Amino acid sequence: MNSAEELGMQFGIFTVGDVTADPTAGTTPSEAERIQATLAIARKAEDVGLDVFATGEHHNPPFVPSSPTTLLGCIAGQTERLLLSTATTLITTNDPVKIAEDFSVLQHVSGGRADLMLGRGNTGPVYPWFGQDIRQAIPLTVEHYGLLRRLWREDVVDWEGELRSSLQGFTLAPRPLDGVPPFVWHAAIRTPEVAELAAHYGDGFFANHIFWPASHTQSMVELYRRRFAHYGHGSPEQAIVGLGGQVFMRHNSQDAVKEFRPYFDNAPVYGHGPSLEDFTALTPLTVGSPAQVIEKTLGFREYAGDYQRQLFLVDHAGLPLKTVLEQLDILGEEVVPVLRKEFAVGRPADVPPAPTHRSLLRARGDGGGPHPDDDHPEAR
Repeated sequence: MNSAEELGMQFGIFTVGDVTADPTAGTTPSEAERIQATLAIARKAEDVGLDVFATGEHHNPPFVPSSPTTLLGCIAGQTERLLLSTATTLITTNDPVKIAEDFSVLQHVSGGRADLMLGRGNTGPVYPWFGQDIRQAIPLTVEHYGLLRRLWREDVVDWEGELRSSLQGFTLAPRPLDGVPPFVWHAAIRTPEVAELAAHYGDGFFANHIFWPASHTQSMVELYRRRFAHYGHGSPEQAIVGLGGQVFMRHNSQDAVKEFRPYFDNAPVYGHGPSLEDFTALTPLTVGSPAQVIEKTLGFREYAGDYQRQLFLVDHAGLPLKTVLEQLDILGEEVVPVLRKEFAVGRPADVPPAPTHRSLLRARGDGGGPHPDDDHPEAR
């Protein structure tokens, strides 16, 4: 199978790690069961040929992924090809030193199959739990990320900021794999400052995309692309964009709607709000046949341009593990192969592929000859 790097786009899934009652069975998994199910879902994602597994970070019930790198490190040991990421790592309430350490270790554990999406978080109580003030969310994001970049790129860091204690003579251990920091995506739902930060540094921008209409996502992506070009990183079309999506599929679309409706109606995030029909009409949520998912997903390019990463949410709202694994079978066998082929049609040659550790090595000039990881699928 061709690697995601060769084809230009990565396809995968992301999880928010919610522990939600199954409204059709009246049962709720334990935290242990939900974590083990997440591991099974990640393994299945690799088995069906997906490229990326990403986990959210939450520190409050009913969610379990409070330690994403622990979870991803475990998955790294159970997979060989899957690229491991987050959706998102909280740059505001996590200490940048700890983020730098954790993801450097994950790089080494996974053989370079790691990147991360940074976000500021949208759960207010988390800030004081970690000694921060939500009113400082944007300044924390900017200051913490500035320090994080230096920690990964400088052997000895002397640093002084306004919102964190200073550092003197600090050296990160371990250093990033091959001296190349993991690629950073900045994830946002509604924050223009995050798009601006991504553009400033020439990093990727990931639009969550699952709760808002296409017009909102379009405006955020266009802002990022314009500012990416403004800062001299390339043309707007060369900016690195990722999108979220949300699907539930059966081969008969009516069966999909009937089966998913009770989960939608009772979901913690959007249950007891707009109808399923209204939500699918207004947002990227697709409930129907594989062909309908393919058609709607291909339509994302009409307002986001050619982009590099597409992640789907398939495992929330109390859906049982068996059903989620069935969704992954359909994604891997019937949906993603078509999307790979169709998204490649007409893709301009100067639109960069999705970044990987290997491509970042090449960009640095280290990729011309043999590499210890060349027989690893991620290194293709």
